[in-house]
Amino acid sequence: MPSTKRPPKQTPTTIGNHKLKPATLMMGYGFDPSLSEGSLKAPIFLTSTFVFEKAADGKRFFEGITGKRPGGGTAEGLVYSRFNGPNQEILEDRLQIWEDAEAALTFSSGMTAISTLLLAVVRPGDVVVHSGPLYAATESIIDKILPQFGVKWIDFPSGATREEIDEVLAKAKAMGRVSLVYLESPANPTNALVDVEAVHAARAAAFAGEELPPIAIDNTFLGPLWAKPLAQGADVSVYSLTKYAGGHSDLVAGALVGSRAVIDKVRFMRNTMGGICDPNTAWMLLRSLETLELRMSRAGENAERVCEFLRDHPKVEKVGYLGFLEEGSRQADIYKRHCTGAGSTFSLYLKGGEKEAFAFLDNLSIAHLAVSLGGTETLASAPAAMTHLSVPDERKKQLEITDNLVRISIGVEDPDDLIADFENALRAV
Repeated sequence: MPSTKRPPKQTPTTIGNHKLKPATLMMGYGFDPSLSEGSLKAPIFLTSTFVFEKAADGKRFFEGITGKRPGGGTAEGLVYSRFNGPNQEILEDRLQIWEDAEAALTFSSGMTAISTLLLAVVRPGDVVVHSGPLYAATESIIDKILPQFGVKWIDFPSGATREEIDEVLAKAKAMGRVSLVYLESPANPTNALVDVEAVHAARAAAFAGEELPPIAIDNTFLGPLWAKPLAQGADVSVYSLTKYAGGHSDLVAGALVGSRAVIDKVRFMRNTMGGICDPNTAWMLLRSLETLELRMSRAGENAERVCEFLRDHPKVEKVGYLGFLEEGSRQADIYKRHCTGAGSTFSLYLKGGEKEAFAFLDNLSIAHLAVSLGGTETLASAPAAMTHLSVPDERKKQLEITDNLVRISIGVEDPDDLIADFENALRAV
């Protein structure tokens, strides 16, 4: 956290040769109590602006914000709450730790993060390459809104092979300047995985000797505990902090974590447009990060138990759970290389169609019928009729977003109670 008076004391990240784990560092990293009256926890800094000690400080800080000095819009001190603030900077410092990233930015929502990223790197005439399916709002901005400004797109299926990705990148280059490769893994709502290593290798081959388009990946479903795609070659991890990072279904926020070169471009755009996470939400996220590993671990254990029950139920067609991938399959291979856990959000395909899916949802007692995921409570929804309703029917069919699909996000309740709830709801199907 910058200060006009003196720099904060740095939180140690090692003890001798022992590197401290992210779960430990979430308790205090980036915050110096001596700068806040000795407060154990960071206060909420509800202010619109910050006082400069000297006029020269204000000039120097604005030179950073406006890009007149190197640093991609980074100020040496606190300036104005559209640019930075203590709560947001502490939060960004802690988000970096989970993926050992160079930089991080927070936003008012996940879609604000995605939109600002796109506006920072894409120009008229460019081509965006993306995996499919994507979250419906993400697909809408890439496939519907950006084309209004002369931006083209081309996609490949989530489970595409290296050869298929090579082919799509070649077609993309023939269409124009490729400015971004955007991935989502696992895909929402099918849970299909993208081979990030294959995308990274294909990009290197396709753009050898040229400027490399950044690879951004929505890591909301598994990150930051069960997947760290920066290690597989992605440049930026995209998060809806609303989900697991927040984890209590009481806030909306987003983040970008990754390469400083890309993050600095986005920072300059955020400084100009706004969209930064507000101080109160940032403070709530600091609190949530302290229990992130505990919450995600418990939810993951619960999901395994619940999916074991659902897999053999006579009214279930299939369960799209990463722990059930067929041994030797391409998806299983990606999972082994990229993931350390199967997560707690999965796709449930019931035998039947919308009628059966709705009957199941309407008869849940513990699980809540609501969109979103990654909270302490279990949530269930019908993507084809809700979150992905805007996706054209033909594309939904192509992406296996069918009427009998129910997306379930398991919470931290007792697993036996959840199984009883699902068993009862399935009787109505």
